[in-house]
Amino acid sequence: MVTMMKSYKLTNEEKEIEKNIENLRPVSGSKRRQIDKIITQAKKSRSISLRISNFDLEKIKEKASQEGIPYQTLINSILHKYITNQFFERDQIIKSVKLISES
Repeated sequence: MVTMMKSYKLTNEEKEIEKNIENLRPVSGSKRRQIDKIITQAKKSRSISLRISNFDLEKIKEKASQEGIPYQTLINSILHKYITNQFFERDQIIKSVKLISES
């Protein structure tokens, strides 16, 4: 009997893990509990009420439609990027690129 194995395509992240598997170390004790707590908190979400101008809401809905995502998801993404310092304004990026290119 011949058994056929399915072929799976790995993501870039999975390829990176596979490439560096020898360097990975198990985590136990308090460090593992910290990681589990972060993961658990990240999975939890909370419903809130938010007042926003009609103009801003319509613009957010337009942007979300262009991105092909629900507008609540876009708002959540923007807030997350802002509080984790991953949100950059377009003008700041342009200014930085100009400074780098002048060097």
